[in-house]
Amino acid sequence: MPPPGVQIYHADYAWLAGDRVAEGVQILTGNGRISGVVTGVERAARATHLPGLTLPGFANAHSHAFHRALRGRTHRGSGSFWTWREDMYAVAARLTPDSYYRLARATYAEMALAGITCVGEFHYLHHDTGGVRYADPNAFGDALIAAAADAGIRITLLDTCYLAGGIGEPLEGPQLRFGDGDAAGWGERAAALQGSDQARIGAAIHSVRAVPADQLSTVAGWAAERELPLHFHVSEQRAENEACLAAYRRTPVQLLGEHGALGERSCAVHATHLEQADTEALGATHTTVCMCPTTERDLADGIGPARALADAGAPLALGSDSNAIIDMFEETRALELDERLASERRGHWPVSELLDAATAGGHATLGWPEAGRLEVGALADFVTVGLDSVRLAGSAPDTLLESVVFAAATGDVREVVVGGRRVVRDGRHALIADVATELDSAITAVLA
Repeated sequence: MPPPGVQIYHADYAWLAGDRVAEGVQILTGNGRISGVVTGVERAARATHLPGLTLPGFANAHSHAFHRALRGRTHRGSGSFWTWREDMYAVAARLTPDSYYRLARATYAEMALAGITCVGEFHYLHHDTGGVRYADPNAFGDALIAAAADAGIRITLLDTCYLAGGIGEPLEGPQLRFGDGDAAGWGERAAALQGSDQARIGAAIHSVRAVPADQLSTVAGWAAERELPLHFHVSEQRAENEACLAAYRRTPVQLLGEHGALGERSCAVHATHLEQADTEALGATHTTVCMCPTTERDLADGIGPARALADAGAPLALGSDSNAIIDMFEETRALELDERLASERRGHWPVSELLDAATAGGHATLGWPEAGRLEVGALADFVTVGLDSVRLAGSAPDTLLESVVFAAATGDVREVVVGGRRVVRDGRHALIADVATELDSAITAVLA
């Protein structure tokens, strides 16, 4: 008999390390952590069965939850990143802390159904219309933390400094809701945010477009003093590079590096259009790079040099970004498949490295280094992928990881455990009865 409070799970297959799965894996959990892992055993009578392949929970390292309201609404016609941004601003203009809570709660529940156990929320919507502060200056941030808790997943709230409408341009219209005056004002507000067992706080520089050069060091220093993650969008668009070079005679990566923003606790999001020296700088400083392939496709950003970045020494993570799709299987395989399109060559990553970007790599850059692995002492966060769908029929144990990474979809997620608690049971959310209805209601309320 296990000690009181210990839960026993039995996985048909589990990924513990390397490019092969283990069979008949017993996972013991207690106090929110994994307390035992035993392979090659029969299922115990008291064990909760995890039918299929069990993986560490996915970490969605870059999300803007309110962008979920735009899904399917920006594809008619052509346009660009910049025209899409106007549609995004229109949604930002409508949100209140209450409506954002409802939208984020439903969006995070959708993430749970997709096997995501931790999200990095890149959060820059801070204030009321016109930039007027709420009585609680962190009303939006607190709403997002509550939304994640109520959806059953972990969150790192990456509170974002956003001070300018472009290099040398003031905030205008809905952008006024993002600003704190200067980096010191941002830091004063962000310092009041409180984490919890399921929530941690980080910092973000929106971009070199949105934070003037003389403010970058303040944000980077604030994060460094507190040993918190520091994330930033960088070189997503060629126009960003051109504007930065014109204003500062430096690339965005060079500018951020000169102001102390690169390093092992930092994460460069997108990094699509880099000079060779940028790639080398990100690698030499071991700055994580978060690729967001489905959004980068959706916005026609381009394909970033992921393999070159990894070879230079930059760890990789993955994110759903605009939430045009929430599917970490698709983000994971896209790392390889997009590289194939760019290089006209196959086989850039072993499957274990792809999965590491979706699990341990993402958790590490979000400030949860104790998550992302199925091992004793790790947080008891894991996802089970069923093998009984048409997508995975015929899968064999020797190549099961490849089958799941290159063919599975969110509909194959059967079980999700966060902190030892079952959040998804047999493909249904255990805390929110009808996630689709919740999403529909929240989106309709925002766009009405």
